[in-house]
Amino acid sequence: MTDTERTHGHTHTERADACAPAASARSVAEQLAIVLGSVDPLPPVRVELDEARGLVLAEDILTVTDTPPFDNSAMDGYAVIRADLLEASAQNPITLPVVADLAAGTDQNPRLVPGQVARIMTGAPIPDGADAVVPIEDTDQGTEQVTILQAPKPAAHIRRAGEDAHAGDRVLRAGSVLWPTRVAAAASAGTSSVLVHPAPRVAVISTGSELVTPGSPTRRGQIPDSNSFLLSAAVAEAGAIPVRIGAVPDDDDVLRAVLTELAGQVDVIVLSGGVSVGAYDVVKAVLKPLGTVDFGPVKMQPGKPQGFGRWPATDSVPGPLIFALPGNPVSAYVSFEVFVRPALRRLLGQETLHRRTVTATVVDGWRSPPGRAQYMPVILTRRTIDADSTDGSTDGSTDGSTDGSPDNIEARPASRGGSGSHLVAGLAQANGLAIVLEDTTHIRGGDLITVMLTS
Repeated sequence: MTDTERTHGHTHTERADACAPAASARSVAEQLAIVLGSVDPLPPVRVELDEARGLVLAEDILTVTDTPPFDNSAMDGYAVIRADLLEASAQNPITLPVVADLAAGTDQNPRLVPGQVARIMTGAPIPDGADAVVPIEDTDQGTEQVTILQAPKPAAHIRRAGEDAHAGDRVLRAGSVLWPTRVAAAASAGTSSVLVHPAPRVAVISTGSELVTPGSPTRRGQIPDSNSFLLSAAVAEAGAIPVRIGAVPDDDDVLRAVLTELAGQVDVIVLSGGVSVGAYDVVKAVLKPLGTVDFGPVKMQPGKPQGFGRWPATDSVPGPLIFALPGNPVSAYVSFEVFVRPALRRLLGQETLHRRTVTATVVDGWRSPPGRAQYMPVILTRRTIDADSTDGSTDGSTDGSTDGSPDNIEARPASRGGSGSHLVAGLAQANGLAIVLEDTTHIRGGDLITVMLTS
């Protein structure tokens, strides 16, 4: 049902003691290796360029033509023959006839001869014979004839064909994430559709007869379902497509029917709740008999009970991946960050699977259970060192000039309740998860700690 935390009746030492989990429990690294060893990028599909933002390329993008495909003007002004204007200045203005008016997109190509100019707009092709552009502000802006007040430099304000890329050049490599600037690069290369790894569809289900839709009236024993909203938002942030099912009661037949219907519609199913050792652990009851989902403890806190596997294959097509996470919100969130998010990133074809980490200095210490890696929600702040002040004040951010060194970043627990798995309000304040190793039981002020950045 939930990731219940027990209080032990004796004092812990600095190292792991008899309270450590049984040897059969997996480490976080072992569980993660099992997860990632079961995941490959989704098979590529071809999509239109305007549908590809945020997806990962499965092919190199080569330019179809030179970019730009022709010499063009970088300024509004006049295409000129530079030799005509070598003596031009404010004290010695030179007036020449305007023989053409060239707008962006024109296919005109009047050949200039000495003593002629063409008015030209930004992006318009440079006419034959011209070898420089005089910006409009260096002229009297004439239309039939123009007075030029400044001699241009060689090839002034001309963008050369192929200056950005030549036909056949690789502008984007397979594995690149199509952020806006890369979408623009693909379009500029003449590409209208791209081969990408699609975003996985991820069903999110909360289990528990006590759960109701947020905003609905509650009676004694009922609570709002926050997990399906939490995990759906986390799925979207990871780049996948959430399919939020919401809460399902502790009824084996109901859950089995929901999962059976979803199996052919999604790539991943994420459940929360019903994975521990309670009398009504519906997820375990439904999935364990299938023989394709493994349940077992992981040496972590919060998030000890975990389930992972696949829905049974049909017609030689593998079923969706299944993650069965603990039901308490912090446990569910930590489990998602540690196991589910890296798997989704691999399905997307991303090369970077894990969150960035920094080293921070602990401000307020806490305790960690022996024999389990702890993921403590923390608030990170950047210490502002003022030459006139020694009060150690911080500005409440971790971006800007910080270089990630422990001298710059401080960490404190996001909740006075520590890493309690039900403390969702404190979780909302956290911008990182401090990672405490299995054999450490005390974290003290001034200690250095590794923190996974979550926002």
